[in-house]
Amino acid sequence: MPLLIVVFGIALLFILIAFFKLNAFISFVIVCLFVGLFQNMPLEAVVQSIQLGIGNTLGFLVMILGFGAMLGKLVADSGAAQRITSKLVSAFGIKYIQWAVVLAGFIVGIPMFYSVGFVILIPLVFTVAASTGLPLIYVGLPMLASLSVTHGFLPPHPAPTAIATIFNADIGKTLLYGIFIAIPAIVVAGPLFSRTIKKIEATPLKEFYNPVVLKEDEMPGMTTSVLSALLPVILIVLATVLNYALPDNFPFKNVIAFVGNPVIALLIAVLVAIYTLGLARGKKMKEIMDSLANSISSITMVLLIIGGAGALKQILVDSGVSEYIAELLKDSSISPLILAWSITTIIRVCVGSATVAGLTAAGIVLPLVSNSSASPELMVLAIGSGSLMLSHVNDGGFWMFKEYFNLSVKETLSTWTVMETTVGVMGLLGVLILNTFI
Repeated sequence: MPLLIVVFGIALLFILIAFFKLNAFISFVIVCLFVGLFQNMPLEAVVQSIQLGIGNTLGFLVMILGFGAMLGKLVADSGAAQRITSKLVSAFGIKYIQWAVVLAGFIVGIPMFYSVGFVILIPLVFTVAASTGLPLIYVGLPMLASLSVTHGFLPPHPAPTAIATIFNADIGKTLLYGIFIAIPAIVVAGPLFSRTIKKIEATPLKEFYNPVVLKEDEMPGMTTSVLSALLPVILIVLATVLNYALPDNFPFKNVIAFVGNPVIALLIAVLVAIYTLGLARGKKMKEIMDSLANSISSITMVLLIIGGAGALKQILVDSGVSEYIAELLKDSSISPLILAWSITTIIRVCVGSATVAGLTAAGIVLPLVSNSSASPELMVLAIGSGSLMLSHVNDGGFWMFKEYFNLSVKETLSTWTVMETTVGVMGLLGVLILNTFI
């Protein structure tokens, strides 16, 4: 019965989101009540479990996602994203244009949410394609592959950070492993795949082709732009590497760990960016603070959805469902990593949202970490890979790509869906390869 209850719960989540178009947070709470009540939990215990799940999940993430949104806003509004893209395109030239947009997508994608990075970079992709005469898909898809990978694999993005929290995984390690897996995934799904579909004619819709292009003197320099965008990644990775390289009795090891904490790293990055991308460029503090306040509105619903997924995870644990699933799977010969990826893929196909799929699957497969030798960090990345699989008509990203590139549904399936699936498969292969060495 517990397994049937989970299956019906996921089916209910799918029906509420896909058919009734109900808000994902409300849907999660309804499913929590459904699972808790059918598992014979006391009514008061169900409510307490939901509260505990939301609180435990968001306690750490509120600061990370808040600071991340602020940094992304500073990078976008200052013109740093445009500077990075235009400089890389001019440096790489037409012959290597794909690698330029891949690198731009990766750098800009680190501090920004996927949809924000998409909207910021797409006008520049349109401009590059028009000025070089290259097919729009040939130029645009590699950049979107890069953005998608950072969204699915790399902290401080919402889903991988939240899943890392659920599994108690080290965020620094997750980021390092994620970068290792991301590179081949981007190369195969981006530049290599896009060369096979150059015949598909994509054209930007006139309504969307309205790029806000800043003048040369209105943008920060390249060094300032890159360092400001990547500072949190630099601090987290550096602290993780030094933690392993330095002896335990090194006097400043605790300080290094403190600076490398994702919350502190992002706080430092935001404070630095306020100066380098704001005050140093003549902006008033009030203008910058108003901009940062506006950036938080973009993550409000994301936070609620993540909180709802955390509540479902807690219900699965408190009701005994997780323990029951663990008992069923403990003697399974299938790798926990493959199992986690497969469950996430199924939920992704049903629900559409990569974030919802990843967080829902994390709650289901959580017992696999404690009952196996699987690395928590690799479990995060396996779920992240599965959450990008088989994007189709129930995914918002599918329709963004279709409309911006003016494609038919069939053409979108043969380009966007194949690209996302390639990223998901390459991610799993990367996880399995890493697993043999860790």
